[in-house]
Amino acid sequence: MSFTRQLSEMSASELNDAIDDTNFPQAHILSRGRNNSVCSTSSISGTSSLADRQQNQTEEATAIAGTPVEEVAPAPALVPVAGNQRPRLILKTNGSSPDSDGHEKCTFHHDLELDHKPPTREALLPDMARSYRLLLGGLGENPDRQGLIKTPERAAKAMLYFTKGYDQSLEDVLNGAVFDEDHDEMVVVKDIEMFSMCEHHLVPFYGKVSIGYLPCNKILGLSKLARIVEIFSRRLQVQERLTKQIAVAVTQAVQPAGVAVVVEGVHMCMVMRGVQKINSKTVTSTMLGVFRDDPKTREEFLNLVNSK
Repeated sequence: MSFTRQLSEMSASELNDAIDDTNFPQAHILSRGRNNSVCSTSSISGTSSLADRQQNQTEEATAIAGTPVEEVAPAPALVPVAGNQRPRLILKTNGSSPDSDGHEKCTFHHDLELDHKPPTREALLPDMARSYRLLLGGLGENPDRQGLIKTPERAAKAMLYFTKGYDQSLEDVLNGAVFDEDHDEMVVVKDIEMFSMCEHHLVPFYGKVSIGYLPCNKILGLSKLARIVEIFSRRLQVQERLTKQIAVAVTQAVQPAGVAVVVEGVHMCMVMRGVQKINSKTVTSTMLGVFRDDPKTREEFLNLVNSK
């Protein structure tokens, strides 16, 4: 029996089970319950084994591979549910994870934006302190004068605190605080204080975050919304990305019908330098699910956020 004919006789469920993430059939699954000679044909017949064909296909794909193309994450999708319940907002992923890139033993690798993190970030303190000392010297200061003797160490510790979000993951912060509750009305927590560091100039920006979501029989502990803000704001950031990361994290936590996030920030890179517009504020928003699709739902959220 030819390999092509064997595939044509398999049901849809068998085909799904027989195809892995790289779209190559798995020999041991194909041969299960069928004639094993199909997957290990004698070389006398002139037909290569399935394993050999997989290896050849892999080598050919490697040989013709060109410049890698940046993968774009799929947009969130609404998944319908039974009854009168709202559809849940599910984030589809391509199956990749930090561990899939050779980081199986990297205990602190929580964020795909990072490469590797040291066993403890405190191990960076000596090198960071030396860098701050060089910076003080480059500014024309004397790092050994009384007021600056311990400044490099203090500055290094402060920077670690400002960026402590790199050491936190969503799972650690949630800590099981997701509860089954028959509630499908809007939940809004507004004016959550936020402090972050501009990744372009390494100066602070700060402001307030308002989060709303429509539950689908699962609710999140209210304090966890503030902790999610802390995870992503305590990193080197731009406000646009911060807003979206918060919305995606809430979606991953409770799969609601929709999530809305509004961030209002004051950027010291605009206040202290450059155009020096001290009264300027930057407002960004991310709307997912019904908040994007339904104008009335979006309007209700914005009215609640803007009310005093």
